[in-house]
Amino acid sequence: MGDPGGETAGRDRVRAHIVSVAAALLTSGGRDAISTRAVAAAAGTQAPTIYRLFGDKEGLLDAVAEFGFTSYLRDKKARPLADDPVEELRAGWDLHVGFGLANPALFSLMYGDPQPGRQSPASVVAFRILGERIRDIAAAGRLKVGERLAADLVHSAGTGVVFTLLALPEERRDMRLSEAARDAAIAAITTDAPAVETPGPAAAAVALRATLPDAAALTDGERHVLGEWLDRLAAGPPTN
Repeated sequence: MGDPGGETAGRDRVRAHIVSVAAALLTSGGRDAISTRAVAAAAGTQAPTIYRLFGDKEGLLDAVAEFGFTSYLRDKKARPLADDPVEELRAGWDLHVGFGLANPALFSLMYGDPQPGRQSPASVVAFRILGERIRDIAAAGRLKVGERLAADLVHSAGTGVVFTLLALPEERRDMRLSEAARDAAIAAITTDAPAVETPGPAAAAVALRATLPDAAALTDGERHVLGEWLDRLAAGPPTN
């Protein structure tokens, strides 16, 4: 009998080797350097192996982007989280911009070819992390727009800053652009102080309750019911 576990481990090693080689080609020559033939030659394998492991070139590019971004996340997790969720978002912005400037080819692979309905796995993970940061701000009662709008605004502004800076010669890159855009984006989505002193469901409910009259997508009856629920959440758990 064969050894399925050994075959799987061997397949994973070959896959990891090909991804590593493709990532090196991306760093040295940009996206155009990654052709199936070039990667196969550099990895010491055959093109059919790449198609078998990744499906097609886009599958290989997705794997390379995920590989690079995973390495970035591993380094990022070593940084202690800030106590203030807004400060954590500010730090996340700086890391995002720093990552893009340090890895221009990888950043362009992740964000440089937007297509409706299709995102690289790495960019999906990145946006999910951003969404978690935004949700922390909402839970603290300091978000003044919807979570999705806030995440889209921060993402678009941060990504635009990176591409703008990458288009400039390094000696002309002024990081004050990133700082100004960061502060403007954060000011557009957050309040200076939480709605209540203790973050949690009550704070989030207070913040949403304050904007409920502007919820034009709801009927009067729906706003009334939701208002009652939010009032109960804002009051906190019942005392016995």
